[in-house]
Amino acid sequence: MAELLEALTRAEREGRLAEKIRFYTRASLLIVDEIGYLPITPGGANLFFQLVNARYEKGAMILTSNRGFAEWGEVFGDPVVATALLDRLLHHAVVVHIEGASYRLRQHADLIPEHTRAHANLMPPAAPKRRGRPPKHGAIDHLNG
Repeated sequence: MAELLEALTRAEREGRLAEKIRFYTRASLLIVDEIGYLPITPGGANLFFQLVNARYEKGAMILTSNRGFAEWGEVFGDPVVATALLDRLLHHAVVVHIEGASYRLRQHADLIPEHTRAHANLMPPAAPKRRGRPPKHGAIDHLNG
């Protein structure tokens, strides 16, 4: 997201915003990662809205964020822009909500201070109890192994 906004801001400053938006609109799939990790300026929020609006019903997008939709007003610094974005993004969307421990930190959770660990989901949840029939003899148990 940060790199995308930087490119759009530069294009706007150089008078090439329409050209840059056309460039990003031509792709059949646009992936925008890390929405909400870094602050977004009001100008950046408006530029992102223009891009999303230009791609609306024309091309697929995959977006990742560590922030829930209810927080997007804060993320984009403007609840009106956030609502307009979500209106277009969610209209034909498939939302995949993933919760769980950080796979990057799972092997090093013991190095994270306890007060930080208490507020972050760093430890993997306990393995769910299996229900139903046991696996057939010789089958590999991928869930617990």
